[in-house]
Amino acid sequence: MSEMSDLEIVDAHHHFWDLDALHYPWLTDRPLASFPFGDYDVLRRDYLPEDYWRDAGGHNVVKTVHVEAERHVGDPLDETNWLTRLRDKAGVPSAIVAWAPLAHPETGEILARQAENPLVKGIRTKPRVSGSPGESIAGEPGTMQDDAWLGDLALFPKYGLSWDMRVPYWHLEEAAEVARALPDVRAVLNHAGLPWDRGEEGLKRWRRGMEAVAACPNVTTKISFLLVPGSAWSDDGNARVIRETIEVFGVDRCMFASNYPVDRMGASFDAIYSLFKRTTADLPVEDRRKLFAGNATRIYRIDA
Repeated sequence: MSEMSDLEIVDAHHHFWDLDALHYPWLTDRPLASFPFGDYDVLRRDYLPEDYWRDAGGHNVVKTVHVEAERHVGDPLDETNWLTRLRDKAGVPSAIVAWAPLAHPETGEILARQAENPLVKGIRTKPRVSGSPGESIAGEPGTMQDDAWLGDLALFPKYGLSWDMRVPYWHLEEAAEVARALPDVRAVLNHAGLPWDRGEEGLKRWRRGMEAVAACPNVTTKISFLLVPGSAWSDDGNARVIRETIEVFGVDRCMFASNYPVDRMGASFDAIYSLFKRTTADLPVEDRRKLFAGNATRIYRIDA
């Protein structure tokens, strides 16, 4: 094997779904009115371990982290239990980031039930966000200024759970305020803060937000979902985001992830991981091992 193909990978963010086993409204009900990242129809079919391994062929994926797939109907434990059975059968995922609603009468009970499963290491629950940089909904129910929402988020350490936070770049400074206010909550910023505006002013605002979040020692980040609305995959543009994210957060606080199958709308698994490898080719081998596998193993306490 070449060094490129032999490098061990812990994919820190991917999804599985079986549309007969569980109901995912965004995949099976009326199609979304618009989906600016590519051909949405490629997602509206089952995606199971055999599909993942076919996509990941040629790269040495040794473990994976499954992140909730926005089911958000029925019992939040249904997806967790299905994934646990899948792990028993197929060997993956190695860890689960499950879902729980916040500002909900049963939040504490749901967190406790999720935490009983040794595969569950964290929860992804998304705050309400505005539709564009020029719009503010601060303080509305479900936002990062909602005291009820924040109160339930503060419960995570009690159950040993980290928080996967997904916000677009124009909300990063608000996310930093939350991380500062709740220093005991271990947060994982999804998708490098979603830098969707790749113009110079947009990237400046993204970097300012990333620096604010990175100033909080309780936050790490995943570099993934580098697709840009309405634009084709760009090796050069995405390499810049990869380099700047590592520069801002440091090698010890970054992880690489595929976000498959969602990212298949814009790039193959090979294109994504080959770019990660090329972009970090000049780093020391120990740093690369952290970025591709070691940090995800540590942050998500895989096999712990």
